[in-house]
Order: sequence, then structure tokens, then C-alpha cells
Amino acid sequence: MAYVDGFLIAVPTANRQKFIDHANNANTVFMELGATRVLECWGDDVPTGETTDFRRAVKAKDDETVVFSWVEWPDKATRDAAMAKLTELMKTDDRMNPEKNPMPFDGKRLIYGGFQPVVVL
Repeated sequence: MAYVDGFLIAVPTANRQKFIDHANNANTVFMELGATRVLECWGDDVPTGETTDFRRAVKAKDDETVVFSWVEWPDKATRDAAMAKLTELMKTDDRMNPEKNPMPFDGKRLIYGGFQPVVVL
């Protein structure tokens, strides 16, 4: 059964192209490690909620845009094997090296998790 990693981040709006370049570099690694699909979605219609919302979840500032992303894997085993390889790749592959491909956002406010699909249409 498929497996999904989901991500929510706040990216400085001025860094949109830097984010796209960073994501293109890093996401090719996920594809090489077995991901079936990667989507990076730039916030376009992200409303403010009464109790909580995407912006508050990542403490987005006025000059930041919320990005919602996910990586689809064929199964959890493929995803787990890929994640185990990422630590090594951060040392050997410039696409995953934070010094060569720095995150154009505050990684401390990145929210992520792994999910098992329960409804697929």
C-alpha cells in the first residue's frame, strides 16, 4: 500500500525561486530512491482560521508564504529504506548537502510526518 510523507513550511515570499530551485535539486533524490510522485505547492488561497490555520501552524510571518508538499512512495518499506539512505547522502550528494543546497526557509518551523492512505479515489 502507498505511503505519503507530508510537509508544511513557511517560505519567505521573496525566496520563491530559491525554494523552487532547492526543491528541484532535493526532490530528484527522492525520485531516485523510489518515490512515485513529489508535489511542492505554493500557497495561493490560504485563509486565516478562527482557532488555527496553516499560517499559524508554521508561525508564518507577513512576508512568508505557506508551502504544502508531499512525497508519495509505493509503500512504507521503500520510504523507510530511502530515509535510511538520506543521512549518508547528506554527506556525499550535493543535492542533499545543506551547505551546497541550503534551505531557503527556517527549517525549525518545518512540520512533517508520514501517513498511511485510508481513502484513495
